Amino acid sequence: MNAFGKFKDIKKLMELKKQAKKIQDELKKMIIEASEGLVTIKFNAEQQPQSVEIHSENIDAELKKQLEKDMVTAMTKGIKKSQEVAAQNMKGILGDLTSGLQ
Repeated sequence: MNAFGKFKDIKKLMELKKQAKKIQDELKKMIIEASEGLVTIKFNAEQQPQSVEIHSENIDAELKKQLEKDMVTAMTKGIKKSQEVAAQNMKGILGDLTSGLQ
C-alpha cells in the first residue's frame, strides 16, 4: 500500500472515531426507564445506571435514600465488571482486526 492509501485509511479511521464519539455523546443524554413492582430504575443508553427510586411509604426516608444510592453503585460496579470480562474476551478478535490495517 502506498503512502496515499495509508493516509486514506487513517482519514477513514479518524472520521469513524468522530462519528462514534458523536453517537456516544447522544447515548449519554438518552434516559431509559424501567419499573417493576416498587422499583423504578433509570439508565442512559450507554447502560449506565442513573438513578433508582423505591416507591414505598413503609421504609424510613434515610434508609430508602441509602438503599437507592447503594443500588446505583452496585449496578454500576456489576456492569463495569461485566464490560471488563467482555473486553478481555474480545481482545483477541480486535487484535486480529487491527492487524489487518497495518
